[in-house]
Amino acid sequence: MQDDAWSPPPVLLTVDLVILTLREGRLHVLVVERGEAPFRGMPALPGGFLNHEREEILDAAHRELNEETALASSWVHLEQLAVYGESNRDPRGRVVSVAHLAIAPGLPDPVAGTDATDASWIPAEAVLSGEVELAFDHRRIATDGIEHARTKLEFSSLATAFCAKEFTIAELQQVYEAVWGTALDTRNFYRKVQAAKGFIIPVGTDRRTTGGRPARLYRAGPKTVLFPPLIQPATSATEENPEEE
Repeated sequence: MQDDAWSPPPVLLTVDLVILTLREGRLHVLVVERGEAPFRGMPALPGGFLNHEREEILDAAHRELNEETALASSWVHLEQLAVYGESNRDPRGRVVSVAHLAIAPGLPDPVAGTDATDASWIPAEAVLSGEVELAFDHRRIATDGIEHARTKLEFSSLATAFCAKEFTIAELQQVYEAVWGTALDTRNFYRKVQAAKGFIIPVGTDRRTTGGRPARLYRAGPKTVLFPPLIQPATSATEENPEEE
């Protein structure tokens, strides 16, 4: 008996973006309001299908990033995050998403893309807590992106992607505090940053802070791997298990 001819199953490919920035000292993620089914009217991560079969995945991510933020990719840190391909993640059929993490300082108010009716920045904590419900499996993707950023801040120079070209150590500390969601001791942070050789380098000019001493300006250094690393403080037992009153 001759076996039936095999043909590959139809699988669609999308790119989704976890776009992070700091606004008013808090970590925010970009979401769009879906204008089409499925999940019409629900917030979701920006993204979409490939334009055509020859479009490279990274090119598609850059295109979606430009459409959602109107920023050139050279201004933004962009990296592949993970692949999400559970068979039931999309009611339209088998859809595999190649998610990317994008980070830039001071991103502007977003403009909705072609298949969205609105776009906005929401606090990352609102996504992590489930206060804002996202379409598809986008809460999981966003959570993975935020956790990836938190971990990568410990061992890499990723924090500088949240900063302007020139920044103070106080501004760099604000990045760590916003992404990690915890206050840091200023003197201890300064010591650890200075110990990580090549992490940041002075630019030779000072900027006077309001009502304070001149603050030295820095820029990202040549090292992308931090040694020693800046380890995220462990959550205290009091925070994890508050005593009942």
